[in-house]
Amino acid sequence: MDLFARIRRDARVEGLGTRKLAARYSVGRNTVRRALQSAEPPTRKTPDRVAPKLGPFKALIDGMLREDLSAPRKQRHTATRIWNRLVDEHDADVGYPSVRDYVRARRSQIAAEVDALASVAIVPQEHAPGAEAEVDFGEFWIDLAGVRTRVFIFVYRMSHSGKAIHRVYPTLSQEAFLEGHVNAFEELGGVPTMQIKYDNLGQAVKKVLSVGRRREENDRWALFRSHYGFDAFYCEPGERGAHEKGGVEGEVGRFRRTWLTPVPKVETLTELNDYIARCEARDDNRRITGRTSTVGQDWEREQPKLAPLPADRFEPGQPLSPMVDHSALVTIRQAKYSVPASLIGRRVRALLRASEVLIFDGRRLVARHERVAIRNGQAVLLDHYLEVLRVKPGALAGSTVLSHARATGAFTAEHEAFWDASRRVNGDAAGTRELLDVLLLHRHLPATAVIAGIRAAMSVGSVLAEVVAVEARRASAADPTAADAVPAQAAVATANVVSLTQRRLMDPLAVIAGLPPDRRPTPSVAAYDESLNRRTAKSAARDTNEGAHPA
Repeated sequence: MDLFARIRRDARVEGLGTRKLAARYSVGRNTVRRALQSAEPPTRKTPDRVAPKLGPFKALIDGMLREDLSAPRKQRHTATRIWNRLVDEHDADVGYPSVRDYVRARRSQIAAEVDALASVAIVPQEHAPGAEAEVDFGEFWIDLAGVRTRVFIFVYRMSHSGKAIHRVYPTLSQEAFLEGHVNAFEELGGVPTMQIKYDNLGQAVKKVLSVGRRREENDRWALFRSHYGFDAFYCEPGERGAHEKGGVEGEVGRFRRTWLTPVPKVETLTELNDYIARCEARDDNRRITGRTSTVGQDWEREQPKLAPLPADRFEPGQPLSPMVDHSALVTIRQAKYSVPASLIGRRVRALLRASEVLIFDGRRLVARHERVAIRNGQAVLLDHYLEVLRVKPGALAGSTVLSHARATGAFTAEHEAFWDASRRVNGDAAGTRELLDVLLLHRHLPATAVIAGIRAAMSVGSVLAEVVAVEARRASAADPTAADAVPAQAAVATANVVSLTQRRLMDPLAVIAGLPPDRRPTPSVAAYDESLNRRTAKSAARDTNEGAHPA
């Protein structure tokens, strides 16, 4: 480049001819002529090394290298092995250096060609109705009861129609994976007749084997597939397999952008899943690009093609057998859950589901909790400790179970007001026991009825659990929603409740002063006087008869 520039400058500035320029720079006159014609030197051609003996065998070598792309890493061809095969199997008269140099250049070229083609090429696919589905997980954020929380969405998509089921879970556990399938099968009314496509996710795959698409599945997943009767198609690991279930991966992003933006604000995951179900119904009216019919219309034609559900429902929960510790807690997956205190020291049966934990004593369900997603978290119920607290009422005020009950709203403002009033009237211990007796009513009566009973009792000045029980039963019998009909400070015609035996009321002076006036007439004793007179006359006659003896 520099030589051409100097030649062109000298010719322009000094007016030198071809002969003098060639002599000055010691080059041929043809070189000078090319420099004067173009500022850019011509590309120097490097002759390709020709191996005429190797030419007929290049296609064979390329085939061996392509086979290596899907072969186990330790069982791929070396240049030596390729040369030996050419000589032994094809009687090739070629030298090893020629084979070595060709293999060195072509191995990387073939790998790049295959990867580039796979990354850009899309092969149109036809999916028979009811035959295939795809599954994937996604994640997003929500404001759960005011706390920014990361959750996971299970997406199940039918390949033919594009009909999809979405459910949100707090974890990526196998329980969520199985429960998502069960829910999707039951929502759609059947199972694909051929296969469902997956990534190599840990909820199903223990190990990716090196040969083909073979996988070592975990036992519970294999049992689940056998129960519902479908095959699993596992995509290639990494980016190479991303396109193999592009439908569901695109669905995860589309649904998140369409229905989960901005960040949803909910109180519970149940509320969020109810909202998602309504969004799915609206999605039935959308059209996938390139189709003339809607998702709902295609689904109506596809649904009858599904295989029927088995007679028995597969239980997606994980059965466990934890021991109840001295705090009436069981430990499951590094989280603690309360059970009735009467079970302390016993082994119980637990069923760990995606969103809840069920605990059984034999066949009797003794506790149901929302699943705790954080490590070392707790889920406790005040009800499980009521019998213990009646013996130790002083332990209630600073207890963890009371804090949880307040945080969850189970211990209401009505309970707080009753407790405060009861302690003022009855003292701390006795007042707390009255509250505990009220809390025990929740085991037999609706919460709304108990709250209505508390309001009614306090409105007439009573802090007796018996009065609350009577009013709660009355509210329950009359109207299950009686709590909403009774205001917090209801005005009642009778100002106070007066007990002639129990004098520990909110207003002790009302025991006497609150008695209503007796407006009945004064009773007469005339009848008693008449009886007395008759009795006196009869006695006198009897005495006279006894004194008159015959002579």
